[in-house]
Amino acid sequence: MAKALTPRSESYSQWYNDLVIKADLAENSAVRGCMVIKPYGYAIWEKMQSVLDRMFKDTGHENAYFPIFIPKSFFSKEADHVEGFAKECAVVTHYRLMNDPDGNGVVVDPDAKLEEELIVRPTSETIIWNTYKNWIQSYRDLPIKCNQWANVVRWEMRTRLFLRTAEFLWQEGHTAHSTKEEALEETETMINIYADFAEKYMGVPVLKGFKSANERFAGALETLCIEALMQDGKALQAGTSHFLGQNFAKAFDVKFANKEGKEDFVWATSWGVSTRLMGALIMAHSDDNGLVLPPKLAPIQVVIVPIFRKPEELAKIKEAASGLISKLRDKGIDVKFDDNDNKKPGWKFAEYELKGVPVRLAMGPRDLENGTVELARRDTLSKEVLPLEGIDEEIVSLLDEIQENIFQKALDFRAESTVSVDTYEEFKAQLDKGGFIMAHWDGTPETEQKIKDETKATIRCILMDQTEEEGVCIYSGQPSKKRVVFARAY
Repeated sequence: MAKALTPRSESYSQWYNDLVIKADLAENSAVRGCMVIKPYGYAIWEKMQSVLDRMFKDTGHENAYFPIFIPKSFFSKEADHVEGFAKECAVVTHYRLMNDPDGNGVVVDPDAKLEEELIVRPTSETIIWNTYKNWIQSYRDLPIKCNQWANVVRWEMRTRLFLRTAEFLWQEGHTAHSTKEEALEETETMINIYADFAEKYMGVPVLKGFKSANERFAGALETLCIEALMQDGKALQAGTSHFLGQNFAKAFDVKFANKEGKEDFVWATSWGVSTRLMGALIMAHSDDNGLVLPPKLAPIQVVIVPIFRKPEELAKIKEAASGLISKLRDKGIDVKFDDNDNKKPGWKFAEYELKGVPVRLAMGPRDLENGTVELARRDTLSKEVLPLEGIDEEIVSLLDEIQENIFQKALDFRAESTVSVDTYEEFKAQLDKGGFIMAHWDGTPETEQKIKDETKATIRCILMDQTEEEGVCIYSGQPSKKRVVFARAY
């Protein structure tokens, strides 16, 4: 096959790149480090957006939109924030082009220099908190719970489609509250939403926990995260929710009059997920034949491939399938009838397998005579011949079964790939095998950094529900009260 993939066992990295491109999800663009998300890939992202948007709105959030350009001076107001993003910022210095007097095309007009440079949005805390200052005077104006769907730019030198690109799509929530307790509750609510989405829709089991101080978002007092395990044993951060305290309110002088009439600074959170979730979806489930998509996020959940030689045979199959198509669509299932006569059935079978369509039906003249249809499952690659009558109900329950099976397979893999170690030697030996490693840590940034420098492993999270357990740090030998999750990561 022209679209054969590099086997995962040969090169996981090349398998991933092959799959993203050959399944028509995305491709590299003419702009270095940026990607073009193709229609099929964008259709998956749209489904993700739709589900998440509803989950946000169901918890009282509203969508808004803020400028892509941020005055440079805004970044100077919150020291930790600017330090965290300074090396990734794209800067606009001029606002006009002109024809080169020497005839060498177009050049920047030197007379069009901006009085203040503009930063292309790497994240929106600064521009949003400058805006919130105008919206908030009293406790009656709180809480504000805004989300925006947008693009951001973080100038990456080493890029990889979906996982790390100079420009990517995401959503970012920014909320303002009158009390610390309310802001902390919001931070936890949103990480729970992300975890529910990952597990119930993406079919990806995740760990929920706190980031260490070294790994926190720049400007946050606390960062909660969800961490997923990919098939190569590497971790992937799939979403974050940040408790920002009053840092940004103080930086932008956002105060409110509380119920006692006293002035106080507002409490803040921010939270987001990005097109990085596409990378997680691909790497958590797919195989050497192509994508394996959970039905809830598949652009095409059921495809019907007619097998025919003559136009009249196609007409009969189409007529027989029309009732089934109507029934499936009435049940909210995305179904496609592929009557393209430029491609042979075998090519179509391979293409829909590559694109991860959960259920494939094949119907030919003999099936019409027998009142049957051949059904193929993408998750197990199994096939069976079933009666056409009542197949719609069968498919509804089957899609639920496939969704659960995909999740369970990933959950089992994570369980098999999670180990506890008690010594640094065990730790290093396990790292070469991949997976999540539960190990004691003395809680110091210095020890964390030394482990990272020596092994490239990082603390992925400190589990929210982790019980205390007396032990000693694998690196320093100092006392430790709980294990944390280490892994090498994307």
